[in-house]
Amino acid sequence: MKNTTQTFAEMKKKGEKITMLTAYDYSTAKLVDKAGINSILVGDSLGMVMLGYPDSTRVTMEDMIHHVKAVVRGAENALVVADMPFMSYQTSIYDAVKNAGRFIQECGADSVKLEGGVDVKEQISAIVKAGIPVCGHVGLTPQSVKAFGGFKIQGKSAEAAKKIIADAKAVEEAGAFAIVLEGIPAPLADIITNMLTIPTIGIGASKNCDGQVLVYQDMLGLYSDFTPKFVKKYDNLGEAMVNAFKKYDKEVKTGVFPTEEYTYKMDEEALSGLQAALIK
Repeated sequence: MKNTTQTFAEMKKKGEKITMLTAYDYSTAKLVDKAGINSILVGDSLGMVMLGYPDSTRVTMEDMIHHVKAVVRGAENALVVADMPFMSYQTSIYDAVKNAGRFIQECGADSVKLEGGVDVKEQISAIVKAGIPVCGHVGLTPQSVKAFGGFKIQGKSAEAAKKIIADAKAVEEAGAFAIVLEGIPAPLADIITNMLTIPTIGIGASKNCDGQVLVYQDMLGLYSDFTPKFVKKYDNLGEAMVNAFKKYDKEVKTGVFPTEEYTYKMDEEALSGLQAALIK
C-alpha cells in the first residue's frame, strides 16, 4: 500500500514508528521499497555520497531532478521526499514554489524537504498552499555547514535549544506534514517531539522521535570518507564489494573468467560457413 502524508499522521497518532532511508537511483529505490521502508528521501547528501563533493552546497536543481526521477521510477509504495538544494528556495518565495513544483510535475515526487525554520516559514507556507506537501528540517542543517563552521551538534546551550524549538514550531505552523530533527541532543528532540502534532524524523537526535532516517551508504558501510556518531552500520557491503572486485580482477587476468558457462555458442553449420568464407 502506498505511503502518504496521511500515513505519517496516522502513524504518529497510533505511536507507530516511521522508517525513512535515502536512495538516489532506480535499483536502490526498488530494494528500499521492497524492504517495506515507509519513505525514501532523495537527499542532497548525494552531493557527498554520489558526486564526491565535500558538502551538499554544490548540489543543483538539475542534479536533484536527475536522481529524483530515477527514484520515483523504482519506488512503488514508499513516500518519496525530494530534497530542495541550496539556493533553490532561499532566494524568494517565487523560486521556492517554482522549484518545489518541478519535483512534483517533472519527477513525480510525493513531497519536498527544505531546511530551516523561522527564516523559511513563508516559503513553506507558500509551497503548501500550492498543494505540495513539505517536510521541514531543523537543527544541524547541512546546507548551513559553512555558517556553522562544520558538521557540529546544534542546540547544546539553552539559548540555542530555544531557537531550534522556535524553528520547529514555525515549520509546523507553516503547514509541514513532518520535520527532520538532525544533530541535536536527545532531550531537546524529545521536547520537540512531544510538543508538535506532526511527526518528527530523527537523525542523530533521539530514539523517541516518531521516526528515523539514515543515509543508506552510511548504514551499509559504502561511504568511508567519514562516519557520523549517530550511524549504526547494519552491514559492511563496502568491504564485500572490494573483495568481489579483487576476485574479478584476478580471474580476468589469469584467464579464469569467463568460462564456457558465461559465453554464447554458435551453430556449427553457421561457424563452418563463416570459416569457409574467411578462407576465400
